[in-house]
Amino acid sequence: MTNFWTQLHRPFFCLAPMSDVTDIAFRHILAKYGKNRENKDRVVFWTEFVAADGLCNKLAKKKLSHILKFSNSERPIVAQVFGANPENMKKACQYIASLGFDGIDINMGCPDKSVVAQGAGSGLIRTPKLARKIIEAANAGIKSAGVQIPLSVKTRIGFNKEEIDTWIPELLKEDISALTIHLRTVKEMSLVPANWDYIKKIKELIRKSGKDILLIGNGDIQSIKDGEEKALKYGCDGVMIGRGVFGNPWFFTGRENADISIEERLNVLIEHTQLFEKELSKPKHKSFAVMKKHFKAYVNDFPGAKELRIKLMETENATGVRKIIDDFLKKME
Repeated sequence: MTNFWTQLHRPFFCLAPMSDVTDIAFRHILAKYGKNRENKDRVVFWTEFVAADGLCNKLAKKKLSHILKFSNSERPIVAQVFGANPENMKKACQYIASLGFDGIDINMGCPDKSVVAQGAGSGLIRTPKLARKIIEAANAGIKSAGVQIPLSVKTRIGFNKEEIDTWIPELLKEDISALTIHLRTVKEMSLVPANWDYIKKIKELIRKSGKDILLIGNGDIQSIKDGEEKALKYGCDGVMIGRGVFGNPWFFTGRENADISIEERLNVLIEHTQLFEKELSKPKHKSFAVMKKHFKAYVNDFPGAKELRIKLMETENATGVRKIIDDFLKKME
């Protein structure tokens, strides 16, 4: 299998891995409405992150299987994994690589306290030697699966403070194809604006390493135009988008909510909800309540949105969502 990163047109755009957001239902809708012939070589999808430790436990592995389910329409797609146990990381990556993903990414940036407490996610920023062992183990796992897919890392600029000069060079010593930087510290969470000025500093460290590692900037991208401008201005190869894609499956085509009719938006919400129920809610992988965060994103900035949103929040299934939206649209006619 070829290294898909080398085939991408730059700047490229990545769907950020977001827990209880970038599940198979959401990605399917994004692929259907957001990927086309013009941008297929510029858009990369990420899964939600999955625990390496969990994939090494038979019972937990079964419960986590829905995270690693994907369709060809989503390609190229990267599976993200987290963990702080090298042996489990090796086993997990061997398993993930066997599923046909285009790449694997190690999460070294998640600020969730339960993840950090395990020494995983952004907790690895505090233990660079262990972080390097995790990368080595992941590569060993991929190799043992008998496939050749690229490994990447997603992290932050530091834990309590900016630590680029001490943290990033450690990662660059290992065999990775791409590095995604969330341009905030763990302490900052998303409470302050992302500092894109750091991209140039990180780009220089990559240059000094002598390696051909792609750099992806992450933080506060609101549109494709915004992403292109930041990539050009700061010199990164691609950008990753998280919250900016909420409620707009057309994001990667450049269409913004203002360009999309209320009827079109609400009909896609119905479709999204039905797919969520089919893939995730009925098999009880996730509570239907998880879908409700999407209601807030789809239903805003139009007359009657608040009232409609309140009604949708009281629903318990896709049938209820469809009835409420159909009634709303009939009243609009």
